Amino acid sequence: LEKQTYFWAPVRLQVDSCLRTLSASRDPGEIVHALRTLTRNLEDGEFTRLHYTHAIQVLVSAHCFGGSCDDEEIKKLWCEMFLRGPPDQTLLLLLDTISSTGESAALERCMSVLEKFLSAGRLQVLLWSRCEVGGACSDSPQLRETIIGHLAALPSITCNHLHTDTPDAFLPQQYYPLLAASILDSLEKTCCALRAGQDCSLGFVAQVLGKVCIQGYTQIFETLAPRLSSLTRVDPLWQRVTQRLLEKVPERCTECVITGLIRSLTAAVSRLMGNLVVTNKKAQFVLTHKLLLQQYQHTTALLKSVLGYLALDSERRTLLKQVLRSVCQVWCNSSAVKHTSVEQQLYVSKALLLCVALLSHSEIQELRQEMFQCMLGGVQCRLDSSIERIRRMGMIVGECLSHKLDTPGSQLKFQYEADEETRELKSLMESPSVEDEDDEQHLQPESKVEGSAGQSVPSEAGRGSDSELDSDDDLTPYDMSADQEKKKSAPPRYVRDCLEALISSDDAERVELSLQQAEALFRKNVKATQEVSVQFSKVLLHLEDRYSTAHFHTLRQNAMVALTVTDVKPVVDYWTTEFYSLNYSLRQRMDILEVLALSAQELSEPIINKHAGAQPISAVTALEQCDDITHWRRSQPPQVTFDLLGSDHLVLGRLLHTLGLLMHLAINAPVASQMGRALLDFVWTVRFHTDQMVRRGVVFAVCGVFLSMPGENLLAELGDDLMETRAWLADVAENDCDADCRSLAVQSLMLLDKNLKTQLQIPDMET
Repeated sequence: LEKQTYFWAPVRLQVDSCLRTLSASRDPGEIVHALRTLTRNLEDGEFTRLHYTHAIQVLVSAHCFGGSCDDEEIKKLWCEMFLRGPPDQTLLLLLDTISSTGESAALERCMSVLEKFLSAGRLQVLLWSRCEVGGACSDSPQLRETIIGHLAALPSITCNHLHTDTPDAFLPQQYYPLLAASILDSLEKTCCALRAGQDCSLGFVAQVLGKVCIQGYTQIFETLAPRLSSLTRVDPLWQRVTQRLLEKVPERCTECVITGLIRSLTAAVSRLMGNLVVTNKKAQFVLTHKLLLQQYQHTTALLKSVLGYLALDSERRTLLKQVLRSVCQVWCNSSAVKHTSVEQQLYVSKALLLCVALLSHSEIQELRQEMFQCMLGGVQCRLDSSIERIRRMGMIVGECLSHKLDTPGSQLKFQYEADEETRELKSLMESPSVEDEDDEQHLQPESKVEGSAGQSVPSEAGRGSDSELDSDDDLTPYDMSADQEKKKSAPPRYVRDCLEALISSDDAERVELSLQQAEALFRKNVKATQEVSVQFSKVLLHLEDRYSTAHFHTLRQNAMVALTVTDVKPVVDYWTTEFYSLNYSLRQRMDILEVLALSAQELSEPIINKHAGAQPISAVTALEQCDDITHWRRSQPPQVTFDLLGSDHLVLGRLLHTLGLLMHLAINAPVASQMGRALLDFVWTVRFHTDQMVRRGVVFAVCGVFLSMPGENLLAELGDDLMETRAWLADVAENDCDADCRSLAVQSLMLLDKNLKTQLQIPDMET
């Protein structure tokens, strides 16, 4: 101890003398001498370990800048003290000073020297000092965590204090690429050291990377990922170093690091991560469960990267099969279909198809039973859904699984309208590559057809015709452009003739002409129409498209609407009675609802527009957020039973939407208040229905009530029920799994609050 004190005393005395000079002296010569003395000591380990932090604290607050001729040398020596000393101590002091100092010369000096600190590569020096074995042994856990926190949060620390005066070098878009380059530099030096037989530690760098990502700055991988992908392509040592870096990431940061990395990679996941998913339980949970089943905001490319990574190695393929089993359980769960959003179901469907596409024939045979049960249960519960996208999703996945299972005699085949989503789902089954390559080869379309000998053969379109076949080219064809097909049947001129043709005729042309003329005949001959209106309604309701008549559904619907508006009460009584009767198909019940809605729309219009006919229902359904029922004809087979509160939830959902629309169209009717009260009573019992379409219908109906009922009648008619309704809407707006339900609930709350505020306003008192 006496010997140690003997060596410390001269350095300590010398430093104290220099610092006193810098704190008190105004003589430039003395200041320069003191700074030179301190900078010479920067090579002394004793000085940097024991006295450096105190020295730069004095320098920050010292008034060393004057107007003398030696100012430039003072500035140079002052900066040198910060740029040649231990980078960790320098960084901590500068950031702490910036975050605690108001506008002053000291703040400006710290900002300036911190910019130079970053541009001079001191971050690389700091990181590498912790990679060398023994470089961070003297750090306490508290100091280590403080350094990591300051490195990861430099933009936040500076921006929170400097606000709009923050230099560009401290902003995230410049700082994190610089930090990424510093990490790459440390990894490169680590590779060189390992080749030279020296040991290194990547724990500190991994902790910095994890801290940056857990704070939300995963864009650091936009710089890291492409470079690591390139470096690991041909160098096994780089692969080992990168995999070791990811292994050392703290457990609490594993998810954000892995997610950020995979998002930034199109390939090379296996080279960078190795078998991390096998050895690290947190990484395994994230990659095999959380990214696939608990989250659904990720891209299809990320799904391909994750599942392709699992499929690339024999040790990881066990996890791929485990993932398939989990995804199958979720996909065929009827409760999940009812209570998760369409987007999440689409995401799970993609994961399922990608898993199946990556399986080998032997693995498919091993998992055959699970896949078969998944196909049967998942397809059935989706076909029962009232949302067209979900039904179509079930059809596509069912077809793909059926094809992959290759079950003789039980290949599933559905009819649906193809769109971009269906094409994407089907493309996932097209033998995805699991090779860990960065550059994909894209086949260019050939412009010529190859013959059997390899010679190019011109296409048929370019071949000349044989002379024998061209012998009639000089004949002039007849002009038939004005010709018209002669009709065998004449269009009906009377309503009863039209009715008779639709009832008894086997002539396809006569049926088509009758349908084309029906609407005009009804509107022109009101009295004759009223005599047979109910009978004609029955014929049209049961009429089938036996002859594939062009625009059959439109012509039939227009005729039914014309009948309804021409003889309202008896026809509407017929529709409403038949709607609840047994032995009607789903199509017929939905037709009744559409006709009632279109007829109500036409009847609600001003008299001047009455004969223009009903326009598409979308013209008055701006409040309705969902068009899932638009194509119900093409995707649901007929149903002859009627279980409105059970399996026929599609009809119930459409009924509620129709009632809400009728409520909206009755906005100017004297009975609007009574209608609103009755409608709320009706929908209240099904407000917690498990089907999304039904819940949308309930909220839409409530929205129609609030929009249509006079404000002064809301409190009088509904009374205490308003508060309960408002609480229920608030819960739907916050917690419902369906985005359309949440949106409609927000609209309803806004309408209710607006009406209540208007009615509860206290008028100004007259003095």
